[in-house]
Formats: sequence, C-alpha cells, structure tokens
Amino acid sequence: MDIMFVLLIIAGIIGLALFYFIFSYIALWLQALVSGAKVGLLNIIFMRLRKVPPKLVVESKIMAVKAGIEIPTDSLESHFLAGGNVGRVVQALIAADKANIELTFNRAVAIDLAGRDVLEAVRMSVNPKIIETPLVTAMAKDGIQLRAISRVTVRANIDRLVGGAGEETILARVGEGIVTTIGSAVTHKEVLENPDSISKTVLKKGLDAGTAYEILSIDIADVDVGKNIGAELETDRAEADKKIAQAKAEEKRAMAFAQEQEMRARVQEMRAKVVEAEAQVPLAMAEAFRSGNMGIMDYYRMQNISADTKMRDQIATPESDSDQDPKK
Repeated sequence: MDIMFVLLIIAGIIGLALFYFIFSYIALWLQALVSGAKVGLLNIIFMRLRKVPPKLVVESKIMAVKAGIEIPTDSLESHFLAGGNVGRVVQALIAADKANIELTFNRAVAIDLAGRDVLEAVRMSVNPKIIETPLVTAMAKDGIQLRAISRVTVRANIDRLVGGAGEETILARVGEGIVTTIGSAVTHKEVLENPDSISKTVLKKGLDAGTAYEILSIDIADVDVGKNIGAELETDRAEADKKIAQAKAEEKRAMAFAQEQEMRARVQEMRAKVVEAEAQVPLAMAEAFRSGNMGIMDYYRMQNISADTKMRDQIATPESDSDQDPKK
C-alpha cells in the first residue's frame, strides 16, 4: 500500500512536469498562431532539442510578422546557432523598413556576425553621429603653430559596414587633412580669417572612401595660435652654429697653445746649445795656452774687451725706477 502511494506521487510529479513542459510549448504555439506567425508545435519542441531558445525565436518571428517582414524560422535558428543576436537583427530590420532604408536579412546577419551593432548602424543612418577629433597641431608656412579641433558628422553606410573601416580611420584621415591644409597655408592669418577653408578642403578629399561611414560635414570647432615654431627652429639653429664656432675656436686655441709650447721648447733647446758652446770657450783657451797659440797679453786684452763690452751694455740699459729713487 505504501509502495503504491509513492508510485502515485512520482507519477503525479512526472505528469505535472510533462504538462508544464507541453503547456509552455503550446502557449508559444498559440501565441505564434494568434499573431499570424507560422511556427509549428513540433518545430518549437525540436528547437529545444537543437538547444535554441524557442521563446526568443517565436517572439522575434512575431515581431517581424507584425512589422510586415517575412523571415523564415530556420533562418532565425541558424543565425542564433552561428552566435548572432537574433533580437537585434530583427529590430534593425524593422527600423530600416520604417525608415525606408534598404536592408536585407542576409546583410543584417552579416553585419551582426562581423561584430558590429546592426541596430545602432541603422539608427546612425537615420540620425547621423557627431565625432569630435582630438586636438590637431600643425604649422603654417610662416612658422606659426596652429591647434584645431573639428567635429565630423558621419552617417553609417549600410552597404560598407562589412569590411569597412571604423571611426578611428575617419579621425586619422581628418586629422591628416587638417595638418596638410594648415601646412599649405602661406600665413597662419589666412587660416584664422577663414577657418571654414580647412573643412572645405578636407571634405573634398573623399576621406570616407573604404570606411563604414559617410562624412556629411566637417566643422572646425576651435582654432588657437600656438608657438612660433619657425623662430624656435632659427634659435636652435643659431645656438647650434654658436656651439660649432666655439668648438672650432677652442680647437684653434688648443693648436696655438701647443705650437707656443713647442716653440718654447725649441728656444730652451737653442739656449742649451748656446750654453754648451760657451762652455767650450774656456777649454779652447786652455788648449791655446798649452799649445802656445795664445799668450798672457792676449788673454788680458780679451778680458779688457769683455769688460768694455759689459760697461757699454750697462750704459745703454736704462735704469729702473727703483735705482733712480731708492726711497720710493
């Protein structure tokens, strides 16, 4: 008796689980049926076996049918299994249809699987987005630096969302165009007087080629005058020339000093030779005495001549102030 009671309880639990399981699928089937979306009951059950959320597929199917868009149920399932966002794709198709933007299911699926937000892309096609570039610094031909900030109005190009470059490419190209335009200006005053000339010139270059966006306008938000780069370059060049000249002068001074020291060494060498020659005189005189070529009277006459020469040198040399006035 107890075993039968337990079996009845288990059977009741299983029955309730099966009823809830079947009723949930029946509820989805009835929801699709009354909404006009053709989704079979067996198809809903098989979705669970294929690990596809039936509620997501059925609600997306209903949403598309109510918007007048026919999407096969198998296409929704395959997109989910491929890792796509079914809800965003259906919402993007509905938004594009209401905005009269040509967007097929296959293209929307490709955009979604490429990692882009397809719904946001459709919204950007309807409501363009403004991208502000970072501060761009450039120098005019007169050497004055200018700093500019621009705002780029872009609209998503549905046809180029797959494989097209993103916002970073747009910003890089616009920045390059601003630098080129400012750099080609003769004076910075031309740019300050007509800042719209930058946007017109940059806009003519077709910077949106190969990107996922279409540039509608480029507006210069702010232009400021920076440093006088030309003057700084001239100053740096003059400073470099000065250092080069100083180095060359220092080199010449060192060479002159070396030559002076060399000449002094030569003078000392000559003086040493003179002293050496003078040292030979007494030896020669002694030898002359021994050999009888020189007498005593000759020696005295030579001494008298030497004394007269010293006296004449002293008379010819002016006396110093200390000798004239010892008291001072």
